[in-house]
Amino acid sequence: MKISLLEPLGVSEDLIRELSAPIIGRGHEFVYYPDKTTDIGELKRRSAGCEVVMIANNPYPAEVVEAADQLKLLNVAFTGIDHVGLDACKARGVTVCNAANYSNQTVAELVIGMTVSLLRKTAEGDHAVRTGGTSAGLRGREISGRTVGVIGTGRIGMIVARLFLAFGARVIAYDISPSPAAESLGIQYVSLERLMAESDIVTLHTPNNASTRGLISRKLIYSMRPHAIFINCARGPIVDNAALADALNDGTLAGAAIDVYDMEPPIPADYPLLHAKNTLLTPHVAFLSDESMIRRAHIAFRNTLAYLDGRPENVCPL
Repeated sequence: MKISLLEPLGVSEDLIRELSAPIIGRGHEFVYYPDKTTDIGELKRRSAGCEVVMIANNPYPAEVVEAADQLKLLNVAFTGIDHVGLDACKARGVTVCNAANYSNQTVAELVIGMTVSLLRKTAEGDHAVRTGGTSAGLRGREISGRTVGVIGTGRIGMIVARLFLAFGARVIAYDISPSPAAESLGIQYVSLERLMAESDIVTLHTPNNASTRGLISRKLIYSMRPHAIFINCARGPIVDNAALADALNDGTLAGAAIDVYDMEPPIPADYPLLHAKNTLLTPHVAFLSDESMIRRAHIAFRNTLAYLDGRPENVCPL
C-alpha cells in the first residue's frame, strides 16, 4: 500500500522517520514531501496511487479527491477539516479523520494571553517604552471578577473555562449540548443572546459548519457591553467580521483579539479588521506551539496505523 504525507508537520525529519518506521516495517511504501504546495496538478501527482493521503492545513479540494482513484483514507493532521473537499470524499466513500485535541491546551493558553494583553494594554505599553512614552492612558483591568462568556464548551472551551475560573472570573456558557462537566464547575448555561449582552469577555470555541457560519451576527455584536472584549481563536466565518470592525471603530466594543479571519493569511489590505481600533491580530497561530506540533505528528501517524489495523480512529462524520 502507498501512503503519502503531502506536506511538513512542523516537526523534525528525524521524528517523521521515527513515526513512519512502523508503516515501512509492515511492508508499505511511505513517501514524504517536505514542502507545501497548493498547485492542483502537483497535489494530484503526489496523491496518485495512494490509498492513504496525509495532510495538515493545506487545502485538499474536491478536484484532487476525485482524481485520487485509489484513495481510501484522507488523514488530516489538523482539528478543522473545512479545507477539504468533504462532499467529494463522501461521494467517493473516502474516510476522513483528523488530529482531534492536539492543540487544545495551546489554543486555550493563547486565549488567556490575548485577554491579558487587551485588558492590560501590553502592546500599547511596549510601544510607549520604545517611543519615549509613559504610563499615561495605560491603566488596565483585571480578569478577576469579570463575567466570561464561553461559546462552545467542547474540549478547548472547557480548558478555557477552567483557566478563567482559576483567574477568579465568573463563567457562563452557550452550547447546543450543555456539558455536565461544565455545570459541575458552577458554569451556568444561558442563551447566546444573554451571554453576549452580559459578558465582559466573550471567547468563541465552535467549529465552522453550516449551523455556525455567521452565528455571531451584527445584532449580537451590537448587544455587547461597551467595555467588553471579544476573542476569536476558532474560525473566522462564524463571525460577521465587518460588523465587528464597525463596533470597534464606533466604540460599541472596547477591544478584540482575533487569530482567524474570513480567509487564511496573508489578509488583504482592505480587510476591515486590519483598520479597526483596539485590536490584537495574529496570523492563525493559536494551534502552533512546539508541544502541539509533536502531539499532532504522533496522532496523525497513530491514525494511519489504526487504519492499517482495520480500526480507524478520529473518524469525522461526513
